[in-house]
Amino acid sequence: MSYQTSNPLVGETEFALEGPWATYWIAFLRVVTGWWFFHAGVTKIIENGFAFTYGPAYMKGMTGTALGGIPVWMGNNLAWLIEPGVPLFETLIGLALIAGAFTRLAAFGGVIFMSLFWVGNAGFGHGVVNSDLMGLLLFLTVIVLAAGRYYGLDALIEQTALVKQNPKLRYLLG
Repeated sequence: MSYQTSNPLVGETEFALEGPWATYWIAFLRVVTGWWFFHAGVTKIIENGFAFTYGPAYMKGMTGTALGGIPVWMGNNLAWLIEPGVPLFETLIGLALIAGAFTRLAAFGGVIFMSLFWVGNAGFGHGVVNSDLMGLLLFLTVIVLAAGRYYGLDALIEQTALVKQNPKLRYLLG
């Protein structure tokens, strides 16, 4: 084992996933991602109520994307669900992430939103790696790292008798 004098962090700071800096960062990432979606949703509610007509229009404009005619069909036939659903689900996803409650379930909802945004903006004027993909990766990171277990309510929810009796519920938590 060699001592590396060129690396000033050797032996001074711990960056392991179980270390304190990592847990702070994961919790911070979860809260910031939650605020991003909460703000997007609550702003839509304040401005338009639950009549966010741009949602169905956006879906109708997704012709020629990798999803084929599915989003166009959704925009034409599910406007009654999309109009109130976009601001409501953005707000709820954001609140869940901020609180760290049902984090994986909420982040999966964020993955769905960001996937639609990424594919819907498939002009890729800024390349395939763009802000929509970065948002998608944020939500996937929250899922993979079980971010709700770090200073979130999921750590408490997982200690309940219901979750202990049904351990598969932990896949929605964390």
